[in-house]
Amino acid sequence: MIRIATPDELDAIAALQAEARASYYRGHIPDEAFDSPAEHARTRAGWVTAIERGAVLCAVRDGVVAGVAVSREVDGVMTLTQLHVAPKRWRDGIGTALHAACVEAWQRAGVDTARLEVFEHNTRAQAFYARQGWLPDPDEPRSGDHLVLRLTVPPTPE
Repeated sequence: MIRIATPDELDAIAALQAEARASYYRGHIPDEAFDSPAEHARTRAGWVTAIERGAVLCAVRDGVVAGVAVSREVDGVMTLTQLHVAPKRWRDGIGTALHAACVEAWQRAGVDTARLEVFEHNTRAQAFYARQGWLPDPDEPRSGDHLVLRLTVPPTPE
């Protein structure tokens, strides 16, 4: 089931993100950049804000938060800022379902293009996004150690 996250799911969402980020950052950047008390506090505060805005899509499987996604407009462009699936639930279709829910929301809002950044060493996520139709951004292919991807949001099916 995909639905809007509730405040009582904050701890589960923060833990899921921490676990997912560790799976692709560890060994590529210093652990302190993603796994320190200060970083956990910073990202937790971001989740509080996003949950309060009603902006967090939450995938629940067997009563447990298994994935989350957040998008918002950044500099005039719809941006998928977060999409995380619990590593033990990879390949269960959760990421695909969350992505489809984002696309449906963008279609309802009349969005025709979306943007995201994916860590250059996160080849698993890069392959996932390619399967969903994301392509390298021809105008801004990189942002630091992240690749920038664009998606042409398909029109709502008739």
